[in-house]
Amino acid sequence: MSRQKAARAGAGVRHPRRARLFRRRRGVVGVAALVVGATAAALVVPPIAAEASSHREAPLISGDPAVDNTDTYAFVSPDDPNTVTLVANWLPFQEPAGGPNFYPFSTDARYDINVDNNGDAKPDITYRWTFASSYRNQNTFLYNTGPVTSLDDPDLNFRQTYRLERISGGKSTVVADKVPVAPSYVGNASMPDYLALRTASLTPLPGGGKTFAGQADDPFFLDLRVFDLLYGGNLSEVGQDSLAGFNVNSIVLQVPKADLALRGDPARNPVIGVWSSTQRRSASLYGPTDGSGQQLAFGGWSQVSRLGAPLVNEVVVPLGQKDRFNASTPARDAQFLKFVTDPELPKLIQAIYKIPAPPTPRNDLVAVFLTGVSKDNLGVDLNAHALNADADRATIAPSEQLRLNMSIPPTATPNRLGVLGGDTAGYPNGRRLGDDVVDISLQAVEGALLPKPPAAVTGLGDGVDGPDVRFRGWFPYVGLPTSGSS
Repeated sequence: MSRQKAARAGAGVRHPRRARLFRRRRGVVGVAALVVGATAAALVVPPIAAEASSHREAPLISGDPAVDNTDTYAFVSPDDPNTVTLVANWLPFQEPAGGPNFYPFSTDARYDINVDNNGDAKPDITYRWTFASSYRNQNTFLYNTGPVTSLDDPDLNFRQTYRLERISGGKSTVVADKVPVAPSYVGNASMPDYLALRTASLTPLPGGGKTFAGQADDPFFLDLRVFDLLYGGNLSEVGQDSLAGFNVNSIVLQVPKADLALRGDPARNPVIGVWSSTQRRSASLYGPTDGSGQQLAFGGWSQVSRLGAPLVNEVVVPLGQKDRFNASTPARDAQFLKFVTDPELPKLIQAIYKIPAPPTPRNDLVAVFLTGVSKDNLGVDLNAHALNADADRATIAPSEQLRLNMSIPPTATPNRLGVLGGDTAGYPNGRRLGDDVVDISLQAVEGALLPKPPAAVTGLGDGVDGPDVRFRGWFPYVGLPTSGSS
C-alpha cells in the first residue's frame, strides 16, 4: 500500500479505517424505523447471455472487462440541485501502469443508462454512448509520443470520441457527437496536468446538463476478502480497501430533473428508476484494420451486462442464475423473486458468526430491491414509483432498479450509511458516491429495516468507510485516476 499512499499525497483524503467487522454505533439503533489480437482475422462470437456488473463477480464477463459494468449511481447534484447526476462505471481493476494500450472504451459496444419514470419496469428514456478510436501514428507502440498538454496535442497518439443519444418513445436524438474522451492517465511525465485534460473533456449539453467520459479512480470501496469465508471466518480480514489504487472507465451525465420525470413534471412525479446496461454486437472480426483502430463488428446486439442497485447480482443472485440476470430486463425480474425473499447471505452469517437470520419471506428486502420504500411496505414514503401522482398503479411492476426520489434535496453533511444513518438523500434512495453500500447492505440483509433487529446488526461492516481518493464537489464528482507513474 505504500505506493498507493505516496500516489495520493496531496491529491486526496484517506478516510479512517475500522479495525473490526463488528462495532457498536451510537444512535443507529432505531434508525430503521425512519425507513426504513489474437490470430489475424479471428472470428469471435460473444455468448448471448454474457455476464457483467460488479467487479468480475460473474463467470463470463471476467473475460470481457471493457463491458464489465461495475457500479451505477444516481443522486441529486449537490452543487446544482435542479439537476440529477447519473454515473456508470466499466472496466474494473485497471492497473494504472498497464500500458502501452491502457484502457479504452470498446468501439463495438453500446453503453446505456436507462430511466424508468412510470414504474412499469421498462426504460422510458435511454442515454446511449458509442465510442470511436483513432491513432495519429501507427508506426509507434506508444500511447503518447511526448508530454500531452491538451486533448488535441499531436503527442496524444491514441484518442477516443463518443456520440451521446437520448432515446425515448422509439425516437433517438443525437445530443452530442464527436465528444473527446479523457485519456488514461499514463503518468506525470506524459500528462503533467491531468486535471486540465479532464476539465477540457467536460461538455455542456443543449438545454442544460453536462457529459463526461474517461478514466477515474474507482469510487467503490470495500474489503473484497468477504469472499474468504466472510472475512476469514474469524473477522481477521477486514479494513483493507481492495480497490485502492485501481481505476475504472467512468461515464457521468448531469441532466435537469424535468428531462427525467414522468410528463416532465418532477414536482408531481419525483421518483425515477435507473439502471445501466451494455450491449455488444453478436460477432466481431479481429485482425488487420484500416488504421483507424476500429474492429469489424456485425450481427444483432446482445445485452452483456446490467446493473441497478449494488451487490444484487454479486451476493443475492446465485451462481447458476447470474448469466440469466444480466441478459434479462427488469420487466422479467419476477423470476428472481425467491432469491430476494429467501437470501443466502443471512444463512451464511448465521453459520459463521451465529447472528440469527431474520425470518422469511423477506418483504423488507423486496421493498429495497424491487419496489421502492413506501407506507405500503415499510411504513414510510421514500422512493416507490407509486409516489408519482401521474403513475398508473395498475402498470407498476416489481423490478430491480436503483430508485431515486428527486424531491429530496442533497444534504451538506452526508451520512455514509444513508437512510440507515438518518440521511434520506442516500442509499437506498438512489446512490451517492460516498454511500457505504457494503455496510448498508450487510445491515439491511440482516434485518436492519425490520422493527426489532438483533443488536449485533447495527455494527456490521467491512472496516472500510470511504475511498482512497477524495470525491470532488463539482461535476463530474468522481476522483481523479491514479497516475501510471505512481
